[in-house]
Amino acid sequence: MRIQLVDIAHARSGDKGDTANVGLIALKPEYYPTIVREVTAERVKDHFGSMVKGGVERFELPNLKALNFLLHESLGGGGTKSLMTDAQGKTFSTALLRMYIEIDDREAKELGIDSRS
Repeated sequence: MRIQLVDIAHARSGDKGDTANVGLIALKPEYYPTIVREVTAERVKDHFGSMVKGGVERFELPNLKALNFLLHESLGGGGTKSLMTDAQGKTFSTALLRMYIEIDDREAKELGIDSRS
């Protein structure tokens, strides 16, 4: 089954210089293991494509049921240098929530996730 992250998580984002910071938080504690398994730094980098010129770092926050990603070289130099519409990274959270992941039907049923795509 293919689902979007928005079905199992919410997110917040911001910036430090030329690095966007995106926090991805499970909507329910039982969704966290799926998010940890499926939302890797590599997949996030692929999802954002050419928007992220540098590397992507992932940090696990199990006590918060969250992941934090640093998207290096993603803001065109940062708020004071960039001509980008979102040089502060505020919309990166919404963009990450549009990412699709694959889970099997059994796992979806156990987690109570409905297919929408």
